[in-house]
Amino acid sequence: MKDIQSQLDSRRINIAKVGVKEVSYPIRLKDKAQKTQHTIANASLYVNLPHKFKGTHMSRFVEILNEFHGAITIRHFSDMLCKMKERLDAEASHLELEFPYFFRHGRHGHKTLTRYRCRMHGSLTDENELSLQINVPIHLPVCGAKKQNTLSAPGAWGEAQVTVRLVHFYWIEDLVELVSTTLDQEVEGSQDDSVSLRVRSLAQAIAQSLEKVAEISWFSVTVKNYCSEFSSFAVIESTDSGTA
Repeated sequence: MKDIQSQLDSRRINIAKVGVKEVSYPIRLKDKAQKTQHTIANASLYVNLPHKFKGTHMSRFVEILNEFHGAITIRHFSDMLCKMKERLDAEASHLELEFPYFFRHGRHGHKTLTRYRCRMHGSLTDENELSLQINVPIHLPVCGAKKQNTLSAPGAWGEAQVTVRLVHFYWIEDLVELVSTTLDQEVEGSQDDSVSLRVRSLAQAIAQSLEKVAEISWFSVTVKNYCSEFSSFAVIESTDSGTA
């Protein structure tokens, strides 16, 4: 059977992105406490193709995914990106993993197992670019939640979405702990009931904590508040030099 997709295309139109999305797949992550954590990720693999090709067979993405079966770890991100780029003769390759990560977090000696939504995104053109995103829930004391009329369960106020680029390895747990501790301190110490001020002050506090981490070269912080009538948010993004 002819491989039509890899034949030359005379129309000279670049394909911005082509690939597969949300393939459910088991992955293995480093766990600071247990050494290894197994979880299920939604994997998306796609490439940028030059205009000379008509396209690519979608099965090739799944084939590459299967080659790393049981060995999909953060360390293998670069290997998968290289394999996609070379095998599909692409200008750039991209890999996204969205997964739940479980971590025991708490204060004053009381720790509970909490589920955190995480996302990793890697791109390869001439160089690798890898980012990690975590979503950390923000809780208020029950009295504060009643005062601000939140939509969710008692005490659920919103969430902080933090995306970082790393120059050296950094534990997911350490990032979650840093963000959670900063949020707890700000919520407990705040006397301001202004929602608009709170999202801004929380975002600023997280940004200040991230600036102190040498392993982080860039970050973006989004703090969201869910109210009964509207939602508010604040975004802070660092510059290339690592300052917000």
